[in-house]
Amino acid sequence: MLHVGSALPETVEFFSRYRCKLHFIDLFGDLPTLLAGEDGETLLQQRVVDLMRIPAGTMFDLCLFWDLFNFLGREAIAALLDTLRPHLYSDTLAHGFAVHNLKTPQSGKMYGIRELDQISLRARPAALPGYNPYNQGQLEKALDCFRITRSVLLAQSRLELLLSANLQS
Repeated sequence: MLHVGSALPETVEFFSRYRCKLHFIDLFGDLPTLLAGEDGETLLQQRVVDLMRIPAGTMFDLCLFWDLFNFLGREAIAALLDTLRPHLYSDTLAHGFAVHNLKTPQSGKMYGIRELDQISLRARPAALPGYNPYNQGQLEKALDCFRITRSVLLAQSRLELLLSANLQS
């Protein structure tokens, strides 16, 4: 299982109940290095590979992206997905957040899992750089190795998205 974000205690405790291997990769702290620069796609791809440090042979059946995509440009999303693609099963599931209205402000939350039906929310210590939200249609185009299988409109014009692998692309 891949969890993009901080290893919150409640998330670690939740998954400790199951026989699974967790990979916590907090890319939120490295956002400045993932924001579009002048160094080209090759260097961006290498930065993502270096930040993710996914061990060879690791496969993910679940990826929790939370609101990461709302802070990445299309080039960074493509680099992230290119890095993940070899580590996805054909039936890998994922979760993320988008916005219904592009004027929706940054949520300022860190996410975790408390129970099967309960996400935990914590305030971030500071606003994150690079907030550039995507609506569902824009995200569908950017996520070439996932397809959106379900979306739920939440309060404050946010969307919760359930994704499944689409490895034919």
